[in-house]
Amino acid sequence: MPLLLALASAAVWVGLIALRGGFWLSSVRDEPSAGPAPAQWPPVVAVVPARNEADVVAHAVGSLLAQDYPGQLRVVLVDDNSDDGTAEQAMAAAEAAGGGARLSVLSGQPLPRGWTGKLWALSQGVEAAGRSEPSYLWLSDADIVYTPDTLRSMVTRAEAGGLAAVSLMARLRCESPAERMLIPAFIFFFQMLYPFAWVNRPAAATAAAAGGCVLVRSDALAGIGGIGAIRGALIDDCTLAARLKGKGGRIWLGLTNRARSIRVYDRFDDIRRMVARSAYAQLGYSPLTLLGTVLGMALVYVAPPAIALFGPSPARYVALATWIAMALAFVPTLRFYRVSWLWGPFLPVISACYMGFTCDSAIQHIAGRGGLWKGRVQAPRDA
Repeated sequence: MPLLLALASAAVWVGLIALRGGFWLSSVRDEPSAGPAPAQWPPVVAVVPARNEADVVAHAVGSLLAQDYPGQLRVVLVDDNSDDGTAEQAMAAAEAAGGGARLSVLSGQPLPRGWTGKLWALSQGVEAAGRSEPSYLWLSDADIVYTPDTLRSMVTRAEAGGLAAVSLMARLRCESPAERMLIPAFIFFFQMLYPFAWVNRPAAATAAAAGGCVLVRSDALAGIGGIGAIRGALIDDCTLAARLKGKGGRIWLGLTNRARSIRVYDRFDDIRRMVARSAYAQLGYSPLTLLGTVLGMALVYVAPPAIALFGPSPARYVALATWIAMALAFVPTLRFYRVSWLWGPFLPVISACYMGFTCDSAIQHIAGRGGLWKGRVQAPRDA
């Protein structure tokens, strides 16, 4: 039995490394920008949903207004019933940046049944942005800050490639011990689920986006029925990408150094809550899929080190080789996040944490707290 498990795990890793779009290389990035600059820069409206983001929103708004974009850029921030002065912080940042005239702050309306909070806020912002008929909508989270050339780079790529959407996987904060342990693996697993090379290939069915930063063509968004078409999606970014690609739109997703999240995950529990918010939704709220996922992760990540340390020969040597391959595959992501390669051998331990987060997500859902974010439960028990 140990030898069969070791061989099965080895076979899975051979397939992942050799046949899954080279996800582990972390090589699909937005640098350099693709294509020549457009002859005429299209108008863009950035839409920022914000709920109790007073600690980060000023930095986000400031970076949006500091874009060196040659075309017209406006920012619409939707204050989603905040009680911490989010709107005031955003307006003060705009005034300080000399861009007060380019920022509109909307007071969000009460959340209707069947909508998630973020998508309802986005819908209101998109509706307000549409009055100026922008060519592109830049959907940006309130904790994301950008280098000044970000929008120019994304529009260049979109115009040159005829893309319906360009999405950047913002660098997550990776400073605290919990972040350094768990955040690179989050990106590693995301790329494994949605290999970026496949996402960017028009003929491939794989579709994904990183919801913190999505530049989408206004007509492409309207063509799928607008934000309302995905109103109840907890994993809204990938759902949006799937709808756009399903309608024949070309999409692009890549890693970047131009966008970074300044949201702090100082504690282990902060990351647990982030993952638990949507992990069970990713599994379709299916107990059987959850069981299969846990067993699969145990085989792929936990079995190799367990057999390598405690199993008999020759299973031990097969498992050790698999463990080494796993650790090496993790290194490019660790390097992108400037984290020591010595975390590589600990990927089985890290994956066990994510297994626990996923099970916790199911428990939270069953308890009626699914999709909890900023005080809102967004996944009903009958989902």
